[in-house]
Amino acid sequence: MKNLLSKILNDKELSLKADRIRKDVVDICVKNGAGHIAPSLSTIDILSALYYRIMNISLNPEWEERDRLIFSKAHGCYGLYAILVDIGYIAREEWINFYKGSSLSGCMERNVSIGLEAGCGALGHGLPIATGIAFGAKIQNKKYRVYCITGDGETQEGSTWESLQFAVKHELANLIIIIDNNKLQAMDFLENILIRKNKKDDLKTKIEAFGCVVEECNGHNITEINSILNRWCNSKNTVPQVLIAHTIKGYGLLCMENIAKVHFRLPTEEELNMGKRYE
Repeated sequence: MKNLLSKILNDKELSLKADRIRKDVVDICVKNGAGHIAPSLSTIDILSALYYRIMNISLNPEWEERDRLIFSKAHGCYGLYAILVDIGYIAREEWINFYKGSSLSGCMERNVSIGLEAGCGALGHGLPIATGIAFGAKIQNKKYRVYCITGDGETQEGSTWESLQFAVKHELANLIIIIDNNKLQAMDFLENILIRKNKKDDLKTKIEAFGCVVEECNGHNITEINSILNRWCNSKNTVPQVLIAHTIKGYGLLCMENIAKVHFRLPTEEELNMGKRYE
């Protein structure tokens, strides 16, 4: 495994790294007036586990044998930007000027030279792209894995279920899907839209019925995330694996946590003073 760090971070160090990334996202985005902070904060622990521990990557973002990450909920990509800056794929200046003339877009666009594998502006597109890449890797006998982070609201898209059918049919064990299950989409809770009320296992039951290996975890617990993903990377699974990561939208800023109206809205100074989970 090629790792970008001089040493592998332990779980405590990795949690501290995630907190520093969280702080960086909030500081840059509040200062520059960039919305979509809340949907970005819910995936930072997942992304930190992938980039600093799990994924096979090198200092060259275009290394042919690298693991691929398709970030389907591309409007919530700010944590990904901050991590790619931290590991040296994206210039710090581009991030500092985000929303102020930077080449980085508010909704992520494909640029493999800086570690962005796909543009996924329209929700529901990321998993089909990831499935296609995983299928291509399999028929070419490539060893890399494909990871796809998708939002729970995206599971309402028919393309999600078409992709799962295809991936199971073709036994794409090299595909690992992580669902950011923060239970909110845009301006309301999922159970007020299409998810059945009081059916906490609804999503898991559906995905298992399609034939995937499915597990659940606390999406803000680095140890749990690493444990499951490490086990899958060393398993003999023959079908795609799906991790339902239970997260909190806006995690880290108390004024944003589980609040539907802050999907895009910036926090006020008074709201920021309500407190945070990181130093």
